[in-house]
Amino acid sequence: MMENIVESDQPLTPAGRLFLQPLMSTVINVSIAGEHPIDVAPLKTILQNSIMLQHPRFCSLMVTDSCGRQHWRRTPVDIDRHLIIRHRPLSDDPSISDEDAVNDYIADLSFSSPLPTDKPLWEIHVLVAHKATVIRLHHALGDGISLMSMFMSCCRRVDDPAEVPTIGGVGVASTATPWRRRWSVATLVKVVWYTLAFAFEFVLRMLCLRDRTTVLSGGEGVELWPRRLATARFRLDDMRTVRRAVADATINDVLFGVISKGLSKYLDIRSPKAPKEGTQITGVAMVNLRPQAGLQDMPKLMNIKSGQWGNKFGMILLPAYYHKATSNPLEFVKRAKAMIDKKKLSLEAPFSYKILDVIMSLSWAKLASIINYRILCNTTFTISNIIGPREKITIVGNPVKHIRVTSSSLPHAITMHMVSYAGMAEMQILVAKDIISDPKVLANCFEEALLQMKEAAETQGKCF
Repeated sequence: MMENIVESDQPLTPAGRLFLQPLMSTVINVSIAGEHPIDVAPLKTILQNSIMLQHPRFCSLMVTDSCGRQHWRRTPVDIDRHLIIRHRPLSDDPSISDEDAVNDYIADLSFSSPLPTDKPLWEIHVLVAHKATVIRLHHALGDGISLMSMFMSCCRRVDDPAEVPTIGGVGVASTATPWRRRWSVATLVKVVWYTLAFAFEFVLRMLCLRDRTTVLSGGEGVELWPRRLATARFRLDDMRTVRRAVADATINDVLFGVISKGLSKYLDIRSPKAPKEGTQITGVAMVNLRPQAGLQDMPKLMNIKSGQWGNKFGMILLPAYYHKATSNPLEFVKRAKAMIDKKKLSLEAPFSYKILDVIMSLSWAKLASIINYRILCNTTFTISNIIGPREKITIVGNPVKHIRVTSSSLPHAITMHMVSYAGMAEMQILVAKDIISDPKVLANCFEEALLQMKEAAETQGKCF
């Protein structure tokens, strides 16, 4: 009998408890568009036999005992309760595209529809008329790396249906961990210095340090405001062209350069009074702390005791700065690279993970959620970057057109999640519509920023 209790009830991890706190309750929304309409019957069959329903977290309820402690409790899964099927179009207006209709649907879900707790914390919304599926998963189940790894295990390559997809490259969510390098004395001094400096700023952000107010600023309570969602698209080849034009740059450097320039351009367009040159606009980014970047080994992920499944990421602060248009847009990438190089030398991500982990381990979940919430209120935007498959993939035999990710609302007025897939990178931009009423303009600012950088990189290459 005791063995059955141990099998059925498992404690939540500290990060899992954090994401279930009212201030930080977060749902991940994954939008997958197919080339053909979704066939519901085969989808049910594949789900019933999938690795997902073999994983303890996806067939467990979150329960609270008499002492207020939360646990996972195994329960039979009724697939029909987790599938929400919509056959009719989301809008009667024929001028609204499938993409806009699905984005509007997700935007509404992101601030008004928490997941029911009387069943395992996931749902799949099948939008038949739009050839799309929206997978909703509570962040307490796992982070982007874990969930992408599980999703990829259910997919197959278009060019080789017997093979699972491959994932390559490095994104914000998988920045290399610095303590595995060999250090010189000079490097060690830099590591100590940058760690202390960034840890001090991190603590200040918990307490009082706040970005100056701009037309992009959110704050306390903004997570409850209605949302809009737009998509920015980037060609990975264009990002690589820009990367080659800046010595030792990475795709991360290019991405953050694009964000810095795009935000500056948007402020020029929408701000009644231009911010002061060099005004800091701080972002919060997530960094994967696992030994392996990218696709994870599913047998290890399936074993809860391995410690690989769950939320294994730290938080870093990434400052962007407002600059008026310059003759050379590559300067934004150079500034981003200089800043990110310092972040890579620091232990800011492990520090942020550890400090919150310790607080949660002491059963101070409410305090940890307040700290996270304060950091979000005192910064301007969230950015994450998940590495997706290199090749075109199929799911339920249906070729996938795109994979997009966003999350439920945060106190930020702007939240950006990027996923790479088959040579493209698409960034979902979720905004509080009463603050940023035109997210498509913002998405266009990011796209134009990359194209201007590409043009400058090609011009620079011709000069040599």
